[in-house]
This record gives sequence, C-alpha cells and structure tokens, in this order.
Amino acid sequence: MLHRSALFAAVSAASLLAGAAQAAEPASQVEELVVTGSRTEGRTRLETLAPVDVISTEALTRQGNTEMATALAAVAPSMTFPRPAITDGTDSVRPATLRGLAPDQTLVLINSMRRHSSALVNVNGSIGRGSAAVDLNSIPTVAVDRIEVLRDGASAQYGSDAIAGVVNMRLREADEGGSASVTYGIYDTRVRTARDLKGRSKNDGPTFTATGWQGFKLGSDGFLTVSGEYLFRNPTSRGDLDPRITPSKVTSRFGDPQVDQITVFANAGKPLNEEWDLYGFGGYQKRKTDSAANPRLANNANNVPAIWPIGFLPLITTDITDYSAAGGVRGTLAGFEIDAGLVYGYNQVHYGVRDSVNASMGIGSPTDFDAGKMQYDQLVAQVGGTRELDFGLAKPANLALGVEYRREHYKISQGDRASWVFGGVAGKAAGAQGFPGFQPGNEVDKDRNSQSVYAELDLPVTDALGFAAAVRYENYSDFGSKTTGKISGRYDLNDALAIRGTVATGFRAPALQQQYFTATSTNFLSVNGVSTPVEVGTFPATSAVAKSLGGKALQPEESVNYSLGLVFRTGAFEATIDAYRIEIDNRIVLSENIQCNPTGTPTAQAICGLINPPGTNAQLGAARFFINGVDTETNGLDIVARYRWDLGGFGDLDVTGAANYNDTDVTAVPKTSVLDSLPVPPPLFDRANRLTFEEGTPSSKYVLTVDWARGDFGLNGKLTRYGDVLSPSNNPALDYQVGEHVLLDLEGRWNSENGFGVALGVSNALDEYPNRTPTVVNTNGPIGFPNFSPFGFNGRYVYARLSYNW
Repeated sequence: MLHRSALFAAVSAASLLAGAAQAAEPASQVEELVVTGSRTEGRTRLETLAPVDVISTEALTRQGNTEMATALAAVAPSMTFPRPAITDGTDSVRPATLRGLAPDQTLVLINSMRRHSSALVNVNGSIGRGSAAVDLNSIPTVAVDRIEVLRDGASAQYGSDAIAGVVNMRLREADEGGSASVTYGIYDTRVRTARDLKGRSKNDGPTFTATGWQGFKLGSDGFLTVSGEYLFRNPTSRGDLDPRITPSKVTSRFGDPQVDQITVFANAGKPLNEEWDLYGFGGYQKRKTDSAANPRLANNANNVPAIWPIGFLPLITTDITDYSAAGGVRGTLAGFEIDAGLVYGYNQVHYGVRDSVNASMGIGSPTDFDAGKMQYDQLVAQVGGTRELDFGLAKPANLALGVEYRREHYKISQGDRASWVFGGVAGKAAGAQGFPGFQPGNEVDKDRNSQSVYAELDLPVTDALGFAAAVRYENYSDFGSKTTGKISGRYDLNDALAIRGTVATGFRAPALQQQYFTATSTNFLSVNGVSTPVEVGTFPATSAVAKSLGGKALQPEESVNYSLGLVFRTGAFEATIDAYRIEIDNRIVLSENIQCNPTGTPTAQAICGLINPPGTNAQLGAARFFINGVDTETNGLDIVARYRWDLGGFGDLDVTGAANYNDTDVTAVPKTSVLDSLPVPPPLFDRANRLTFEEGTPSSKYVLTVDWARGDFGLNGKLTRYGDVLSPSNNPALDYQVGEHVLLDLEGRWNSENGFGVALGVSNALDEYPNRTPTVVNTNGPIGFPNFSPFGFNGRYVYARLSYNW
C-alpha cells in the first residue's frame, strides 16, 4: 500500500511552497530540452508526457564519490546502488536498481543508442541475483553532459529491457575549452560491529581520481570532445571479530575491493553539407580489482598447512576490459529527418585467484590461478526517421519510423587446469579456494540476432491536449517474436497544472548470459560412509541436467505499466507527482540448489536419480538453473519538487526535494511438473529470494538537496533518508532489518575567475551505518553489516577536490 499520509504531506507542502513561489522573484534558468521518452524535438522535462529526470554533470560531481553508479543513485530518488561484498565478481561489477526492480530491467543508452551489458551474471546472494546488467561504472562522470532518466516503461519505443525505465547518458559536446580535476578522499570512521560494540577507528579506502576533458575543433564547424579518468581506490574492511581465534580479531576483508582503473571516452560531430551531419563516439576502460573471499584459518579442512601455516585469505581478481565504438549520419531525406547509426560494444571479465590453494593437489598446488573469463559483445545497427504531418490540429503531428538489427555473442573460456582440477588428495575440495575456475565443460560460445521495427505517432490535438502512441515488433533467432505497445496522454488544465498518464506493455528478452552461463565446483558428501567428491553446478536451462529437473528454454519476461501524474509549475517553483503500477509475468530467476543425497530423504534420493542417471559417471551433489515463472506487482509513487530563489545580493538558492515510495509483491513462483511429483517438492524460489524481491530494496527514499551560490563561493548540502530493508533468510529466526537511516552530505566550493577551483566535503558526515549483522547470522565473523544496505557500510568519507577550467 502506498503511503497516503506521505502523499498528503507532499501535496500540502507543494501547495504552500507554490504560494511562496508566486511571490518570489524567479531565479534565472534555462529549461532542459529532453530527447528521451519521445522522438519529438523541443520539449522540456516539464512538458513531457512521461516523467523524465534531467541530471547535470554538476549534480553528479558535487559529491565525494566519483563512481557513476554511486553518484547517480545519490541524486535519483528512484535508484539505489547497494555495495555487496564477498560476492565474487559482483564485488567489482555492482548492479544498480530502478524502482526496486532487477538491474537488467532498466535500459541504458548512450547518446540514445543501446549500451552493451556486462559479461558478468550475478549468481550469489546479492540484489540482482540472476541478472546480467549494464555496468554503469564503465562510463566516467567527466564524459557526460547530462543524464536523462525516463521513469516509465518504454519497450515499445526502445525495445527489450525498458521495463522499469530508461537511463540515457548524453555525452559532452564541445569544440573548445576543457577542465581537469584531482579528487582525493578517505574514510574516517568508527566501526562498531555486533562483537565489537566499543568499536575501532578506521582510516582506510583512500581514493585518488584524476579527470579531464578537452574540446577540439574539427575544421570550422565540427567538434571532438575527449574525456579521461584515472581512479585508484584502496580496499576497505568492515568485518566483525572472528570468534574462532583467541584473542578475537578481524580475519576477513569485507568491504570495497581495490580498484585500479583508467577510462577514455570521445564524442565527435561534423557537418558533411547543409543537410547531413556525421557523428561518432566511443570509449575504453581497463579495470583491475581484487576482492576477498571468506578467510581460511590454519585448521580449515581445505588448507595445506605446509603452504599456509597460519591460514590464508583468498583474493579474487577481476581484470575487466570494456570498449565501444559508434558512428552514424543524420540528415534530411524524402521529408524525413534521418538518423542511421551503428554501435559495437564489448565486455570481458577475466577472473584470477591469488593467495589461495587447490587443496586437492596438496603441497604441489600453486597459490595463484587463472580462473578463466567471460566475454559478451553486441552489435546494433539502427535507422530511424521522423517527419511532421499536418492534420490541421493545433500543431503538426510527429511520425517516427525505424528499424533495428542486433547481434549478440557470449563466451566462457576455461581457467588453467590447477584452478579447477581434482588433484587426487582424498577429502579435499578441487579447484582454487575462494573461486574455482571454469572447467572445460563450462566453456560456451553462443550468439543470436534480432530484428525490430517500430512506429511512433505524437499527436497534439489542441494546445492543451496531446497523445502519443508507439508500437514495436521484435523477432529473435532463439525464442521468437514479441510485439509491444504504448499510449500516453497529457492535458494542461491551465498554465500551471497538467495531468499525464501512460499505459504500456513491455518485455525483456532472456539474456545470453542467463541462457548459457555454466559453472561447476567440487564439494564433498558422505556416500556410504566415504567422503566422496561431488560436483555442484549451475547449468543452462536447456542442458540435460536442467531438463531432467523440468527445465525448459527461457522465454521473455512480459510487463504492463500504468502511470498517472501531475505537473505543477509557477514562478520559481515546480513539482511533479507520478504514481505507477508495474505488473511483470514470467520473470527469469536463478533457481535454488536442488540437493542430491543418495542416503538422504526420499526426495533427495530421487533427485540423485534425476541428475545422475544410471549408466553415467556423473557425481552431482546439487544443481541449479535459470527458470521463468516469478510474477510480481510493483506499486509506487515518485515526487519531485524544486524551488529556485534569487536572493539578490545574498546569491541564489536552489532547493530540490524528491521522494520515492515503492512496494513489490511476488504473486507467483516457478514450478516444474518433475519436481512437483516428488514426495516433498524442493523449492525453486525460496523464502529468502522471495523476500529479497519484496523487501530487499527500500520501500521509501527521500532526498533533500540545498545548493547556495554567491559569486565565487558555493555550498551544497544533501539529506537522504533510506527506508528499512530486510536482510532475509530461509529461516525466519535469522531475518534482520537494515534499519531506517539518514545520511548527511556537505560540500563547500570556491571557483576563481581565472578558472581554479577548490572543494572540500564530507559524505555521510554523521558516520551512519546500517544495523549490525547479528552474531547468530555471522557465526564465524567475516561480515559486519548487511549486503542489502542501500547505501553501503563504509561510514564517513572526507574529500578534497582541486580543479581548473579553461
């Protein structure tokens, strides 16, 4: 249920502020024209038929963290960016969510062209488990002029994935000028965990970021803008005391990974003649990280004391390569404004393991391993055209037509033999401790293609009333075709107040990563009293193992989006209120581990017969696979209000308040006839995962930002309140709450007339932490705080930034 009292309060406050705004002198401003959500040019964000947030590069950079995803989540109330740890590759490629939905249910564009996703699929217990999403941190904030966030379903306009909305990053365009900046920050905090209430002071995670951009002329009328960023971040550690040793101490490294990253982007445009322009953009990033797995003490069953006499802490390394290139032409042909472009994107995640051991190899085991790699690439060719049609209405209608071709490719390559092999030492696990490498049987090399055609009509019936309709047909080489549609309308009741609404159908195609990801590790089970190595695997839905459990080829997720909103503006005040409902059927999830035990319950024995059929040498102990079948309903409300006030000789004041209320219910879970026929059917989607969907992201988030500027000086303050989140378990007794928390961010800045600037700031000034992880959940002490915290768990961060503009 939506928070009616909060809505009443917001509307009341809007009315009061509106009255004040009518009496105030409006601050000078330039309305932002938006291109996302409609192919009609010339609309501002307050004139759109669906809600669009426009986030400037200044808003992104006036904070301490320089990562794109963190900066975006700090200013967009409907977006969250958890910072999980000890989750393998997800530590380094963390997923962001919009309106509490899956990370891959938000479409990401750069300059209105589809961005490629990461090769990583999230398979551990974090928000976004089972998803393969775009890595927002592969785009540096310095390269971006503004970001448009469409908070509305838009599959009919942009294709697959746009269920929750669309994030369109518009790159900087400049033919002269430039800037450079250096930012340094460090966490200055006191960590109090469940076993250490007195706490310990930490000064860690020092981060150095250097950025710059430069505009160049291409001839007399073209531009080339080159942007670059270098970032180095040391790791943080927020684990609890380890009770297994005396005296207790922290043996884990639970926190942010170490990151060494360089990124370069370029954006260019050049007129060819009076009617046609050439454009292009591209980027490259190299990111090297290391994050920690759980610590292994000296007496760990999979330690080799001769190699690690006091135990060891395995480090998982990710070497990520990401690049993209796009080009195209825009011009006029046969009465249409044509845009024809081609974009290619590539992402590779190369795993390694350091300071570890393959215990099954004994004393002969190496300590460093190449664990294999995943690769994903995408090629998109698109041609679209728009033209005005005069139907004798208040304004000309706008017709948009287009076609798109997309090719995708996904590949998994095995690691070195020592990273996965069973070396023969009885009772010891095979593979590198912390992250067993991909085996030869895990290798995958798959591709697919799709074609789509769309049409969109924008119809201004009168000066006050307008409608828009869109339809899109897509055909995929693997699962078939989908058709989606969208109808939007807006009516301006007067110059100050407008009502808008949308009904849209949408879909998300199953990702190649979800269709074909496979990984295997070796565990030990007691079989007839003998410790026997068995494989625990993640398998494609169409593999023999998955089929034996009832798995079927993945089908697309389907959605219906409804929204209804108000737009109010008068003088220096503006406000938007948008309610939404998103119904999603057939969501794709990663199943639970389906356990086999030849001497266990009748169900466990029956599962052994299914995944280890007679006549084979398989010794599977458990299997999991991707499956359709989760249905959800999400209801929510977005409120954004802004008041800009010219204080005369005292400067300018800009106040923005925003809120998101979001509630998701799971209405159906997946089943298979095979498993339902067993004596006690094992769950495919258990309690913990259901509650992650329903309560794993905040039901509410408020952001209040105040920015004051006078001459060369400025102050920025931000209060963010996160609603409660549940860290769930399959055992209700082990559930615990993250808690409601308020974060305060402050920054002061000075910019001189000659281009030099200095900023000093503190993020999370009150040193706020989520609720501590209870000892009953964290029996060995590796973690200190919940992975589901929407604002992380690093504490206070102080920083300084030096800049120069020319």
